[in-house]
Amino acid sequence: MRVKTEDENTVLLHTEGRTGVVTLNRPKALNALTHPMVLRIDEALTAWETDPAVHQVLIRGAGERGLCAGGDIRVFHDDAKAGTTASADFWRDEYRLNARIARYPKPYVALMDGIVMGGGVGLSAHGGVRVVTERSRVAMPETGIGFVPDVGGTWLLGRAPGRLGTHLALTGAAVGAADALLCGLADHFVPADRLPELTAALATAPVHEVLPRYAATPPPGELAGGRPWIDRCYAAETVEEIVDMLLGEDEPAAKEAAETILAKSPTALKVTLAALRRSRRLGSLEQVLAQEFRVSCNALRSLPDLVEGIRAQVVDKDRRPRWSPPALADVSDADVERFFAPLGEGNELRLAEGGLSRG
Repeated sequence: MRVKTEDENTVLLHTEGRTGVVTLNRPKALNALTHPMVLRIDEALTAWETDPAVHQVLIRGAGERGLCAGGDIRVFHDDAKAGTTASADFWRDEYRLNARIARYPKPYVALMDGIVMGGGVGLSAHGGVRVVTERSRVAMPETGIGFVPDVGGTWLLGRAPGRLGTHLALTGAAVGAADALLCGLADHFVPADRLPELTAALATAPVHEVLPRYAATPPPGELAGGRPWIDRCYAAETVEEIVDMLLGEDEPAAKEAAETILAKSPTALKVTLAALRRSRRLGSLEQVLAQEFRVSCNALRSLPDLVEGIRAQVVDKDRRPRWSPPALADVSDADVERFFAPLGEGNELRLAEGGLSRG
């Protein structure tokens, strides 16, 4: 049950009693996800699905900083500049894994402790049992690197209460435990210092019996109190109108959200809003993932902001991206529509539907 790769130790697999345990093992890189890691997790799920000794699966991150900070975006940067297919190949297998997690026939328990962003959300928030702690910081921050929420992120955020998902998608804001629960990104709060006990208990009993002994009430969140201005402002038709409405609010948090949005890629913002709204009209996670695959591949082909955003954030680390075009008004409807264009015969993501645990 091993993918033979030179970095196979980046995912550790073992069983503890009745539980198959996946440990993402790149703690110095915040357990950032690579293509071999995706393949290794998928291979483990395949083996455990038919193993009668494995009753449930647990995924966690090595170290104390987080489950997973997302995909290894340097690969996207290098791939976009070189014009190769490494990113598309990675996304194809990653999105298939996201869909598989959502319909996995055995309990899939995700410990969303610490940083859980981007691809880390895809590995956890589609699972059947999602546990956050007081250290959790959950986010889809893609607009900050000139990209668009993927890994089923537009499915999850598009179904959050009111306009909370739109707020999180455009700002890329990270939320704590209470707000992750409110937005439907998690199910249970367990104090971080009790996770070892929870994990040990899962070796001998099913999760639905074990979890009530450890679940608690999380510290208060921030989003519930902001629902009036969030729901009001993010209902606007365009990103420009959303920003104008946020700036017109008396709430300091609304003005702060507007300033945060204005620092993101204008093109990515408009494509993100369109993707979210289209996702609400699609009937399954698989259909949304297929749409996200189109958007991701088209972004790789045509969006200079993806290369520029990654350069500014992780290559040169100057945190001063130069977006092109630089203003929301310069991004036309036709520019947005190009991201949803078909990829051509044989290039689309095809996923079998059915058996989803959420939605």
